[in-house]
Amino acid sequence: MNTSIIVSLVFIGLLAGFFSGTLGIGGSVVMIPLLVFFVGFTQHQAQGTSLAVLAVPVTLLAAYNYYEEGYVNWRYAGIMAVTFIVGGYIGSTLAISIPQGLLKKIFGGVLLLVAIKMIASK
Repeated sequence: MNTSIIVSLVFIGLLAGFFSGTLGIGGSVVMIPLLVFFVGFTQHQAQGTSLAVLAVPVTLLAAYNYYEEGYVNWRYAGIMAVTFIVGGYIGSTLAISIPQGLLKKIFGGVLLLVAIKMIASK
């Protein structure tokens, strides 16, 4: 690991953390594309690394700020966290069997559909 990789990783972490704290996004929307384009990861490597980052309670302080202002529903978060574990296992089992080129297209398509829906909604 050279200095430029370390600088890129620090930048990606800061940017993903910033967007996670401000917009609730970070892992897939920020980290994965940046790891692919700037660090040279494959789609599989980027997805796996993004999940590894999220395995640690990295958003604890950001979530606490939202909680302090009354914006966290712990029951809903708990249900989603438990089901996220199950969904993550099933999804990762499927994803590792999909060729990288197709996986990138699926990933980009999902982001595009979400972006269009968000922009077009009120």
